[in-house]
Amino acid sequence: MGFFAFLILGLIAGAIAKLILPGKQGGGWFITLLLGVVGALLGGWIGSLLFGVGLQDFWNLGTWLLAIAGSIIVLLIWGLITRNRSRTT
Repeated sequence: MGFFAFLILGLIAGAIAKLILPGKQGGGWFITLLLGVVGALLGGWIGSLLFGVGLQDFWNLGTWLLAIAGSIIVLLIWGLITRNRSRTT
C-alpha cells in the first residue's frame, strides 16, 4: 500500500474510531485524525505480531478492522492522557 493510501486509511479509521468511542477526547478532530494515522500503524503492527497479517491492501476488510482497532486503542490512551492533564491544572 502506498503512502497516500495509508494516510487516507488512517484518517478515515481515526474518524470511525471517534464515532465509536463515547465521550470527549481532547484535541478536536484534527488531533483525532492524526491519532488515527498512528492508530493504523499500531493496528498493522499488532496484527502482524498476533495474526501474521498487516496493512497490505487498501480494500481488504482485515486492513480496515486492524486500522480502526489500532485507532481506538490510541484514542483511548490519548483520552486518558488529556483527562489527567485537565485535572491537574
